[in-house]
Amino acid sequence: MSASPSTIVCIAAEWRVQPGHEAEVLRLMQQAAATVRRLEPGNLVYTVHVDPTDATHLFMYEQYADAEALQAHIDSDHFQQIVVGQIVPVLAERTVSRYSLAGTL
Repeated sequence: MSASPSTIVCIAAEWRVQPGHEAEVLRLMQQAAATVRRLEPGNLVYTVHVDPTDATHLFMYEQYADAEALQAHIDSDHFQQIVVGQIVPVLAERTVSRYSLAGTL
């Protein structure tokens, strides 16, 4: 799927994992990322970062070709089952922000 810079949607999410669930969440995120890359042509970037000083603090950065691709991601069985069903229950905090791509600066 090709994307126009004017339609690209960016997601930045920060999670705080309940202590003791860090390895479980990272394993599930690896599973989610592989599934997103395999099944979602509208996904352009899907990365997970771990704070090197605090393994309970994760940062995700995602890009989608357009709002429809993001909605398809949110509605997907794998997002609902893995993220909503298994990860969200073991989070202490979850912040998700949505941005539009500003273009090439």
